[in-house]
Amino acid sequence: MNIQKKVSRYSEEFDLPVRGDVITAERYISKEWMDRENERLWPKVWHLGGMIAELEEAGDIIRHNFGKESVIMVRQEDGSIRAFYNSCPHRGNRLVLGDVTSVPRIVCGYHNWTFDLDGTLAHVQDPDDFADGNPCGKLHLSELRCDTWGPFVFWCMDDDVAPLHEWLSPFPERLAGYGLDNWVRVLNLSADCEFNWKIIRDNFNESYHLPTIHPELSTFINDGLPDTLFEMYPSGHNAMWMKGHQATTRTDYHTTEVPAPLDEIATAWGIDPTEYNGRTGDLRAAIIEAKRRLGPERGYTNYNNMTDQQLVDYYHCTLFPNLTLTMSPEQLQVLRTEPHPTDPEKCVFQHWCLYPPVEGMKEVVTPIGNVPLEHDAVHRHSVYGDGVSLGFVADQDLSIGTTQQQGLNSRGFKGFHLPEQEKRVQRFHELLKDMVEGE
Repeated sequence: MNIQKKVSRYSEEFDLPVRGDVITAERYISKEWMDRENERLWPKVWHLGGMIAELEEAGDIIRHNFGKESVIMVRQEDGSIRAFYNSCPHRGNRLVLGDVTSVPRIVCGYHNWTFDLDGTLAHVQDPDDFADGNPCGKLHLSELRCDTWGPFVFWCMDDDVAPLHEWLSPFPERLAGYGLDNWVRVLNLSADCEFNWKIIRDNFNESYHLPTIHPELSTFINDGLPDTLFEMYPSGHNAMWMKGHQATTRTDYHTTEVPAPLDEIATAWGIDPTEYNGRTGDLRAAIIEAKRRLGPERGYTNYNNMTDQQLVDYYHCTLFPNLTLTMSPEQLQVLRTEPHPTDPEKCVFQHWCLYPPVEGMKEVVTPIGNVPLEHDAVHRHSVYGDGVSLGFVADQDLSIGTTQQQGLNSRGFKGFHLPEQEKRVQRFHELLKDMVEGE
């Protein structure tokens, strides 16, 4: 770990120390480490389970399979949402087999045990054949904590974990201006991958890879270190502010002609890009002004509650341990990796894209092209490498996963050697180690 202060820009308020622990390959390849994560990490955090939009009526259910676990979230008759382990108390059979369903009661397909929406056993075959008497009304599905934030439903396995809104801190407050509550999930993509879940988490905890893996972003996202702000919060989460609508300062775009697609973005907001040739960095302020003036009449009513920074920049919110929310004014990308049920060298990658509902807008531009502005317009699961896109930037991120997993298995790999700008990677692993190896 490189502990000397370099050119990286960390928030004075949210720059937390790291110890410099050596990060070895064990945590990516060891079944023992994976078992300890299942015991000590995953029960101790809140998990994003699904979208409130899928739970409109009593009896609506969404299922979230996570590792060997399966959880169902159920809309109740009183409008609340409750979460249960997806396991019949009779002999353990999974109750709900689809990702989304709607039922008057929850019925086990093995012996027809039937539960009310609140998890109470309501019907069994041969109720008088039990030594302790009829179990109906006495037996219940095992319940988990469940709560909501914005358009999302979360669940948690441990009663001692902080309440959801406290656990999410500071993001509920930081993201309030975007008005996420009614945003629409248009893309719901996922894939099986041949690498440990932490490889992509490391990737989302740094921007060091952008010039190599995402070179086309450099003409409209400024990834220069002096211009990028890193934050690490006491909650264990972290964030990165990247200037948008401005080309990178790693290369001299400022004194050139306005590069694509920055020129197209300017034109879309009524700005002549040629007027900014030779001073392309000034376009960011001009687009802020144009969005303030034109946004509401174009249907972007959420602009009124957003700061100037939020109107043009990218706010990458990385929640410990495995969830990233990448915010921009017209799009939220949810990027998550979850562990494989049994193999530490595999994972499931998930990519959701949400957009604000804009009156009159029928479709939106997404990472896989133009798509109708409707819930789960594209919903698919694939295997990474089969040619099915998970979004052009996500495809690039995933492209290094398998080769890094292979390299971590080398006897020659002795541990990470990180620059200062990757301190968020270092802190992530130190938090992880304290949970997984702690007594």
